[in-house]
Amino acid sequence: MKVNELLRMSLQTIVSSPLRTFLTMLGVIIGVSSVVTLVSIGQGTSEQIAKQYENMGTNLLVVTATGNGRATQLDYNELMNFENFEEFKSIAPTMTKNGSNIKYDRTQEKYNVLGTNDRYLDIIKVKVDKGRNLSPTDLEFRSNVAILGSEVAKTFFGTLDPVGEEINIDGAVFSVIGTLEAKGSNIGGASVDSSIIVPLESARRVFKLGQIRTTYVEAPTKEDIYKAQETMKQYLTYKFKSDTGFVLTNQDELLKARTEATNTLTNQLVAVALISLLVGGIGIMNIMLVTVSERTREIGIRKSIGAKRRNILLQFLVEAVVISGLGGLIGLGLGVGLSYALPYFSPKQTTSLSFDISLYAFLFSVLVGVIFGLYPANKASKLRPIDALRSD
Repeated sequence: MKVNELLRMSLQTIVSSPLRTFLTMLGVIIGVSSVVTLVSIGQGTSEQIAKQYENMGTNLLVVTATGNGRATQLDYNELMNFENFEEFKSIAPTMTKNGSNIKYDRTQEKYNVLGTNDRYLDIIKVKVDKGRNLSPTDLEFRSNVAILGSEVAKTFFGTLDPVGEEINIDGAVFSVIGTLEAKGSNIGGASVDSSIIVPLESARRVFKLGQIRTTYVEAPTKEDIYKAQETMKQYLTYKFKSDTGFVLTNQDELLKARTEATNTLTNQLVAVALISLLVGGIGIMNIMLVTVSERTREIGIRKSIGAKRRNILLQFLVEAVVISGLGGLIGLGLGVGLSYALPYFSPKQTTSLSFDISLYAFLFSVLVGVIFGLYPANKASKLRPIDALRSD
């Protein structure tokens, strides 16, 4: 019997009982669509994380002093001396005043104020939109100048150019020298868009801040960051007389850890989805066994007029494969549709459709039909014509 005849007979059988066929396919549909959707969510999340780290740079090291007292505080001049080492490109010590009262004209809001140097914006990959960056002169003379994040500039000045205007920060007057392009949130959820950048010593003097707690270190390359991390660790261990008073956060290591964790979670979810495919396969086998029982007399008639065992085997096996294959196609279409539609319903969720995984999911659904259809088909092919014809 030719393949096209087997396919035609299978489709006729499927069309004759559409509801039963659909319910049989349901497990396969859910399994394939779940695999496609979950993998696209996982890959989208991984790409989103990688993009966030890329925006910050994978050759970035964040040094944070965690202890109390002078023994665990960082010194600006000591930190800047590290720029003389080849594994260090730029260093930007910072100190932050959270929730400062910002006033301009009749508008008043609370934003974070960040004291740092002229290297900071280059290290975190933020560009100046209008005006200029901090200069060595601003740092040396502790000038009361400020650079506004994009959100801050929009809140107080709308579409107007704020450069040259004066704002009030916790009672002190600062002159606006620039604004920043929109950056978005970094990995920790913080955003330079809602911050105001001022010279480090100006922040220390005006806002009565203590010592430096966080420092951003940029290495020339991603490979150099590990050398810089080791050098910084040796210095801090010697300075603090302990290796517990500080934390070194390597962006490259953090990216690898986050990506690995996301991939692991995705794989676990896919494994759960594949179980539903197997359950769907059991459903196909069950229905095929029922079909064999219902069509026993038909099998007997076909065998009595010359149909061979392999013809009966192929007939029921192809029917099982067609059911699982159609379910796989429907599930594939549903999964692709969900992958593209999800960002519209949840804008913060990104997806990235994997055509390879989608193809593998469909092929696996076909394989499920072969595996779980083999037993009923084999049972049908072994029926003796005389016994089959006696069946009611």
